[in-house]
Amino acid sequence: MTGQWRPVAAASVGNALEWLSFTAYTLAASTIAEQYFPGQDETGSLLLTFGTVALAYGVRPVGALVLGAYADRAGRMPALMASIRIMVLATLIITFLPGYDTIGIAAPIGMVLAMLMQGFSAGGEFGSATGYLVEQNANRRGLMASWQAASQALATVLATLLLLITSRALNDAQFEAWGWRVPFAFGLLLGPVGYHIRKNLSETPEFSQARRTTPAKHPVVRTLGSHKTRMALCIGILAVSTAYSYLITFMPTYAIRQYDLPASTGFTTVMLTGSIMVLIAPLAGHVSDVIGRTKMLTIAAAGIAVTSVPLFLLFRAAPSFATMGIVMTLMGLIKPWYTGPLAARMAELFPTTVRGTGLSISYNVGVVLFGGLTPVAVTWLLATLDTPLAPAFWLTALAVLSLAVVLVSDRYVHTTDQTVPETQARTTSRHEKV
Repeated sequence: MTGQWRPVAAASVGNALEWLSFTAYTLAASTIAEQYFPGQDETGSLLLTFGTVALAYGVRPVGALVLGAYADRAGRMPALMASIRIMVLATLIITFLPGYDTIGIAAPIGMVLAMLMQGFSAGGEFGSATGYLVEQNANRRGLMASWQAASQALATVLATLLLLITSRALNDAQFEAWGWRVPFAFGLLLGPVGYHIRKNLSETPEFSQARRTTPAKHPVVRTLGSHKTRMALCIGILAVSTAYSYLITFMPTYAIRQYDLPASTGFTTVMLTGSIMVLIAPLAGHVSDVIGRTKMLTIAAAGIAVTSVPLFLLFRAAPSFATMGIVMTLMGLIKPWYTGPLAARMAELFPTTVRGTGLSISYNVGVVLFGGLTPVAVTWLLATLDTPLAPAFWLTALAVLSLAVVLVSDRYVHTTDQTVPETQARTTSRHEKV
């Protein structure tokens, strides 16, 4: 592996493992509910299963505070090493944990513990990994950080593909016994590879220089005390992206409930959408390095705002596998132009010495708030407005919100020891090269 790609692999592998596990858990929820949270009825078991996911998301801000601050005190790489250790241990537990029929109450307790560990680890992963990526090359921050979005999409595709293959290749008894564990076992193979790559990489020069000149003392206190505006901007910028991600994973359920389409239709199109995003996200990050983050994000947010309703109108006009494939393909072509440059813009809002803490807290609060709120909001709007266009209305509103925040954030881009607009930062960079 060349030197150029080692940092990308090191920073992206933990993010991929996180999303692989989350996607596999969500897609195999009915099997997990039966084996680990048996109850009087299926609905109650599913509620307990998804309640465990909610607990995992609830602990993410705690991981953000602990591991994000650790990344600013000890370094990006020590924090990444800690997070991947915890994540691999959690994945190991899920892969081999016996069911309720075998070990009784220890089964649901073990599953909850594993999901809490994953949530804690994921809470610090994004800030540490994104900080590490953007600090590799100041002129290619968009491209480097875009691999966060690409790795998420790739992990979603892998988890869905593995479960689709095992569910079709195995009979029901085999799938329930061990087939659903295949994505987690694959994650166990991925984890040690990521650990080895991370173990042999050094700290970024940008962070090392910043730590020598301005030691990061009490990064949480400094971040919460002096950078609340930047944190709020990050959350606002993230709103439409995280909502869009959850809406894509919600589409199979939407297609089944609204139009009685088979489940396989949704899963196949989700894989198609994820595959497209893997390819486009790095390109979008690169383009943002050329034309600027603000311009790229503004165009992409506007694109989401104006296309959401037409896409759902198209689906309503002719609900079928072909139509859903077209709609999901278009969603996959639109979304990465926003998510590609997103992580770089968030990172640029914080000075180096508190970047890990600021990113970790902002990202996880934004994911919990808008990611957790999206399924509830969409379900409520579908019932209240009595129209299948309700998800599009929600997405359009958040796109307008994020677009406005992107424009405001341009004033807060942090470069060297000053906070200047992105346009001025690019001009300064050109002058410095001369």
